Amino acid sequence: MFRFFETLVDPYVDYPETDAPPRRLWPFMRAYARPFRGVFVVAGVLSVVVAAVEVGLIWYMGRLVDMLGRTDPADVWAAHGWELVTAALFLLLLRPAIQALDVLILNNAILPNFGTLFRWRAHRQVLRQSVGWFENDFAGRIANRIMQAPPAAGEAVFQVFDALSFALAYLIGAAILLADADPRLALPLLVWFAAYAVLVRWTVTRVGPASQAASDARSMTTGRVVDSYANIQSVKIFAQHDRELDYAREAIETTRETFAREMRIFTVMDIWLTALNGALIVGVVGWAILMWVQGTASVGVVAAATALTLRINAMTGWIMWAVSSFFRSLGVVAEGMETIAQPIDMPDAPGAVPLDFKLGEITVRDLHHHYGRGAGGLNGVSFTLRPGEKMGLVGRSGAGKSTLVKLLLRFYAAEKGRIEIDGQDIACVTQDSLRAQIGMVSQDASLMHRSVRDNILYGRPDAGEDAMIAAARKAEAHEFIQDLVDPQGRRGYDAHVGERGVKLSGGQRQRVALARVILKDAPILVLDEATSALDSEVEAQIQRTMYDVMDGKTVIAIAHRLSTIAAMDRILVLEDGRIAEDGTHADLMARDGLYAGFWTRQSGGFIGTDDRDGDGNGDARAAE
Repeated sequence: MFRFFETLVDPYVDYPETDAPPRRLWPFMRAYARPFRGVFVVAGVLSVVVAAVEVGLIWYMGRLVDMLGRTDPADVWAAHGWELVTAALFLLLLRPAIQALDVLILNNAILPNFGTLFRWRAHRQVLRQSVGWFENDFAGRIANRIMQAPPAAGEAVFQVFDALSFALAYLIGAAILLADADPRLALPLLVWFAAYAVLVRWTVTRVGPASQAASDARSMTTGRVVDSYANIQSVKIFAQHDRELDYAREAIETTRETFAREMRIFTVMDIWLTALNGALIVGVVGWAILMWVQGTASVGVVAAATALTLRINAMTGWIMWAVSSFFRSLGVVAEGMETIAQPIDMPDAPGAVPLDFKLGEITVRDLHHHYGRGAGGLNGVSFTLRPGEKMGLVGRSGAGKSTLVKLLLRFYAAEKGRIEIDGQDIACVTQDSLRAQIGMVSQDASLMHRSVRDNILYGRPDAGEDAMIAAARKAEAHEFIQDLVDPQGRRGYDAHVGERGVKLSGGQRQRVALARVILKDAPILVLDEATSALDSEVEAQIQRTMYDVMDGKTVIAIAHRLSTIAAMDRILVLEDGRIAEDGTHADLMARDGLYAGFWTRQSGGFIGTDDRDGDGNGDARAAE
C-alpha cells in the first residue's frame, strides 16, 4: 500500500531544462509542482471532505442532543437504532478510510517526493553553472540553500493541504451550520473571521520578510563556519582561533537577533489571537444561550454552537501558526531562489554541436579577457598549436597563463576573440564534448571525498580494474595506495581520501590526480605545474612517465620550474597578458630576453616572479 502512494509521482521524471528559470516565487513553485498537479487536486478535494466530515460530526452531535431530549430512553433504540448503527459504522469504517487516504496522499505521495524533486532539480540546475559562478560565492552557502529550500517548499505544500484548505473549508462549513440553525448565530462568526483575517494579514506581511532575513542570517553563519572548517589548516598555522570565533560569533549574533525579531511577531499574534477567540466564544455561545432562553433555539443548537466555537478556538492557533509557517517557508524558498533561480551564466550556444575532434590543432585568435575588470587577464593573444605539438607556457604571476587555460576549457567565455580546435570555435560546441577531449592536471590537485578507486575512475568511469591499476602504476601511485587505510578500516583502492583529498599528502594527491588524467587518455593535455607537489626523486620518475603520456598529444604545460619544459617543442612567454616571446628553449636563450632572464635568475628552478626590473633580485615564488 505504501509503495503505491510513494510511487505515484516520479521525482526524477524528465523535464525541459531552462537556462533562465522563473525569478518570481509563484511561477518558480508552479514549475517545480507541475508533476504533482493531479495529486494536488486529489489532496485538495480530500482536505475539503475531511473538513466537511468534522463539521458534520458537530452538526450530528447537536442533532443527537435534541433527539435524546425528545425521546423516552426506553424508545431510543426502537426509534433511532438504525440511525445510531449507521453513525457508528461511519465513525468506525468510512471516516478512518477517508482520513487514511488523506494522510497517505499527503505524507507518502507528496511530502517525500516533492522535496526530493525540488532538491534534485535545484542541484541539477546549480551544477550547470560555470566555474566562475561558483568562484563568486561560498560553497557552504550554496549547499545550505540547496538543502534548506526543498524541505521549506515541502512544508509550504504540507500547510496548504493539511491546514489552509482544511481550515477554510471548516470555517465555511461552520458558518453554514450556524446559519442553518439561526442566521443570527453566523454574525459573531463572520465578525470574528473579519478580525482574524486582519490579524493574519498583519502577521504574514511581517513574518515573510522576517523569515527571509533569518534565513539569510543562517546561510551567512553556515558560510562562515564552513569557511573556517575548510581552511582549518590556515586557522591553526596563523593561530587565529579567537579571530575565527569572533568572526562566527558576529554572524551567530545576527542570526539570533533576526530570529528574535521574527518571534516578536508571533508573540503579538498569540496575544491578539487569545483575545479574539474569547470574543468568539462569548459571542456565539452567549447568543445561542440567549436564544435558548427566549425559546428560539434548542438545546442541540446550543450544544453544537458550543462545540463548534471551542473547536475553532482550538484550531485558530494551529491555523495561524500554519499560515505563518507557510509564509515563513516561502521566505526560505525565496532566499534559496537567489541561488537556484539564477540564469545559467555560460550556457552552451544555441545550436551547439559536439566537437568533431580530428587532429588536435589549437588556434587562438586575438584573445582578450579581463574578468570584467578592464585590466589583467589577456590582451590580444594569438598563436597556433599544431597537432601533437608540446608547448610550454611561461610568465610571471598575473601574466595570463591560467586565464588562457580557463578559456580553453570554457570555464569562462572570452570577452573578445576566439579559440578554435580543428577549425571549430569552441564557443559553438557543447562544453561537455570539448572537455571530454582535454585532460588536465593542476598544481592544486583536488580529489573527491570518495575512494581512491572512485577518484581514479572519475577520468574514465567505464574503465576496468586492470586499466585503473595500470594508470596508477604509471603515476607512481600504486605502491602507496596499497598501504592506505582510512578511519573506517577500508584499505587500498577502497580507502577514502577525505574532503578534497586531505588524508593524503600533497604528493600523493598529485599522483592520484595524474593517474586519473592518464586513465582519461584525452588527446589534448594541459599541465599546470603537474609535478609541483612531488619530491625530486618522484618528480624525476613522473617526468619520464609524463613524456610517455604526452606522446601523440597536443600539450600545453604551465611551469615555473623551467627545467621541466626546456625540452618542449616550443615555449610561449606571456607578459602583461601578451605574447612577449615564442620559440624553442635554445632560440629564447639566444635572444637573451625575458625567458633568458628567467632562466638566469632561477633560484631552485623557479621564475623570479617579483623581479620586473631585471635587477637580479627576484624571489623564487611560484608564478600564477
